[in-house]
Amino acid sequence: MDLDIQCEEMNPSRWAELLSTMKSCSTIRLDDCNLSSSNCKDLSSIIHTNPSLKELKLNNNELGDAGIEYLCKGLLTPSCSLQKLWLQNCNLTSASCETLRSVLSAQPSLTELHVGDNKLGTTGVKVLCQGLMNPNCKLQKLQLEYCELTADIVEALNAALSNNTLGDTAVKQLCRGLVEASCDLELLHLENCGITSDSCRDISAVLSSKPSLLDLAVGDNKIGDTGLALLCQGLLHPNCKIQKLWLWDCDLTSASCKDLSRVFSTKETLLEVSLIDNNLRDSGMEMLCQALKDPKAHLQELWVRECGLTAACCKAVSSVLSVNKHLQVLHIGENKLGNAGVEILCEGLLHPNCNIHSLWLGNCDITAACCATLANVMVTKQNLTELDLSYNTLEDEGVMKLCEAVRNPNCKMQQLILYDIFWGPEVDDELKALEEARPDVKIIS
Repeated sequence: MDLDIQCEEMNPSRWAELLSTMKSCSTIRLDDCNLSSSNCKDLSSIIHTNPSLKELKLNNNELGDAGIEYLCKGLLTPSCSLQKLWLQNCNLTSASCETLRSVLSAQPSLTELHVGDNKLGTTGVKVLCQGLMNPNCKLQKLQLEYCELTADIVEALNAALSNNTLGDTAVKQLCRGLVEASCDLELLHLENCGITSDSCRDISAVLSSKPSLLDLAVGDNKIGDTGLALLCQGLLHPNCKIQKLWLWDCDLTSASCKDLSRVFSTKETLLEVSLIDNNLRDSGMEMLCQALKDPKAHLQELWVRECGLTAACCKAVSSVLSVNKHLQVLHIGENKLGNAGVEILCEGLLHPNCNIHSLWLGNCDITAACCATLANVMVTKQNLTELDLSYNTLEDEGVMKLCEAVRNPNCKMQQLILYDIFWGPEVDDELKALEEARPDVKIIS
């Protein structure tokens, strides 16, 4: 049974009559009925006692923050099974958002919330976003039109969207709205949102229409090579000024590297790229390296951990290090480079043009045999301040060589990371002595 009433003044006798009916309704609509906070107290009781109630529409009523507080008491009861709630133009302010946040965090049955045309402001909606990020929140639709929001809200909304199974349909709608909106969007994070290549054309449209967009993260989505090719169309558009691009675990292969190479060599604004956990392999890495040698490539950070790389690509990487003065951070760990590959990398690291500050080589099949060369890099390259060699079999001999390098006054290392490396008492003593001799160096193990 449904109750659908609009534009009717509620006197006490009529309201009492309706309350009796509401006890068995699955949908209640009371739009523009001159309701106030006092009516909300009764409605809260209905929400609490009527488990059949799935939809409640209270648009265009002067409920105020006090009224919402009453409603939320009913919404927070275990017996509540409401799925959709409309509160448009109800004279709400940011004060209501804390109460609504608690509902979003605690009521998994709620899938739609319409709070447009209320003066929630950016501060209030940021509070709502905290509720959206709660694991218990199952909201699928949030309507916020005419809520006096500013561009500051975008970051909070992006944080709330990430790690939610939005799917292609929702992301397409979001992107179409962003293209039409006049906001200066700077950050769009859609990581782990259950999207595929189907969404990428729409994301690409955002890239090509929003020169304000500087940071795009679509990691942990199975967009594949097809999706990446579509994204690159937007990335290559003259309007696109992207600076940070996160594409970790996106089912990319070496086929994607041809498109990415064009982006690397032509998009001078691009500063940081993560391709972690994609099967790029040596052939893909070589294509990227060729692009990074282009004078227009200004990339500063490249993350290619766990990308199926071997020593075969290290000559190409070393060549980049000896040419590209912009690259400062290289995360290439969890690839089977071996001693031979790292020795080749060190040739590039020692080149005067190399400006690497942070180098991650964790779990790269390195042994003590490579540590003398690495120690030489630590002493020679004063711009190298962070080195990760975790999960490699360096043994006592290798670690002692690294310690010797740290003791050298020419070594400007700030952080040496040695997780899960086993050594004996002699090395322990040396590390303790280093803490006193070089308190400016943090050795993490």
